[in-house]
Amino acid sequence: MKLSRHQRALVNLSMCFLLLPPLALGECTCDQDRPDSRDKTAALRYKIGAIAAILVAGALGVCLPMLGKVVPTLRPDRDFFFVVKAFAAGVILSTGFIHVFPDAYENLTSPCLADEPWGSFPFAGFVAMVAAIGTLQIDMLATSYYTRRHEEAGGVHAEDVHLHTHASHGHSHGPVPPDDSAFSVDLLRHKVISQVLEVGIITHSVIIGISLGASQSPKIIRPLVGALTFHQFFEGMGLGGCIAQAKFRSRAVVIMALFFALTTPVGIAIGIGISNTYNESTSKALIVEGIFNAASAGILIYMALVDLCAADFMSPKMQKNGRLQLWVNASLLAGAGCMSVLAYWA
Repeated sequence: MKLSRHQRALVNLSMCFLLLPPLALGECTCDQDRPDSRDKTAALRYKIGAIAAILVAGALGVCLPMLGKVVPTLRPDRDFFFVVKAFAAGVILSTGFIHVFPDAYENLTSPCLADEPWGSFPFAGFVAMVAAIGTLQIDMLATSYYTRRHEEAGGVHAEDVHLHTHASHGHSHGPVPPDDSAFSVDLLRHKVISQVLEVGIITHSVIIGISLGASQSPKIIRPLVGALTFHQFFEGMGLGGCIAQAKFRSRAVVIMALFFALTTPVGIAIGIGISNTYNESTSKALIVEGIFNAASAGILIYMALVDLCAADFMSPKMQKNGRLQLWVNASLLAGAGCMSVLAYWA
């Protein structure tokens, strides 16, 4: 059958469109940075600045909620604390949904990986789901364990220790009740929440730090510095609020705060050290980063929704205060919105 000129043109145009996907895939080189975007000297300057800025922001963010004894406004029982914590919860929630999980999905669906099994199963969503369920199980088991220990210790205390009081008309003997103010169930929950949250934050902070430190492109590093500084400050406030409510001993508080503040800078330093040999586009690096990012996303999303938002939003203090409900909801949306906007640069 003879085709007209217009029909031939249409067929040729259709063939061009059909060839576009293979041509686009053929251009994938799986390189970490484009050669023309690399500048080791300028990149190193930005990395050093990033270490200083992120270290200060993280330390300041995690320490501010612990200054309740000095600044009464920051005490965990004040309304302002709830508002700030809601903003931090929004930041952490957006970090999981907008920043960490998309990176995990991109890593685990990269064309640099083999089609089987990575192209035939949604591993990013699966790992995030398993991590969220695992966090729930750890949350439940840890709370149950500490509650049983408290009950056992309280029972022994009640049997063996007696209160001896003298009055003008006589004296009385009775069991000393457990110190519920120091060992309440809520306090145990806060201890578990702060520890699990720190694990989730540290996991993705190390990966972010290594990726930034290994990059040789100032165009990639420059916007990340501001975004990560903001992110680290408010993520630190969320974690610091949980630590303050948990009422850990001073030594434990210092250790947890140092771990949080140092994780990303240490990750950047490690990335700088391996920048000449590390390539984040190799299949092994993509798989490891993708799995850890997906797990971190699941942990952060669970913690933000269940242990930060739900715990505060459903508390009696919140339910009885309509004005506070308005402020914390606005603060939550503001935190999530600000962190989401940063995805444009990071």
